Amino acid sequence: MGTTEVATIRCPACGQANRVPANGRDGPRCGRCRAALPFVVDADDDSFADVVERSRIPVVVDFWAAWCGPCRMVSPVLERLAAEFAGQIKLVKVDVDRAPGLSQQFDIRAVPTLLVMRGDRVVATQAGAAPAPALRRWLEDALATAR
Repeated sequence: MGTTEVATIRCPACGQANRVPANGRDGPRCGRCRAALPFVVDADDDSFADVVERSRIPVVVDFWAAWCGPCRMVSPVLERLAAEFAGQIKLVKVDVDRAPGLSQQFDIRAVPTLLVMRGDRVVATQAGAAPAPALRRWLEDALATAR
């Protein structure tokens, strides 16, 4: 097994920079103040199973592309939701141009496409951009299903 990718996540409560393994199974906490951290990491064809399927908390997978305008509008909303639901979800960003195997595996036909996964099971799907209130409702409904 190769080296584990590490994300640096700044604590919204105290500002401490925390190094968190991308394949962490639980919601991370700040090393200084113990506040729940927003868990936002990247995955690709090689790391997806380790980063997503082994997580003990529900995972929101964002299939996106750098050239996609709607993806750039949805991304900040997802990051705010990751902060709001810190400790309850893991947000994993998958660039479809760098992960063609995952795009095929999950039959991604449009970006952005969002999935909520529990282990290797997809519990909710959202294709296309949506406003922040709609994404929040979708996530809340998906989390109720994912429990």
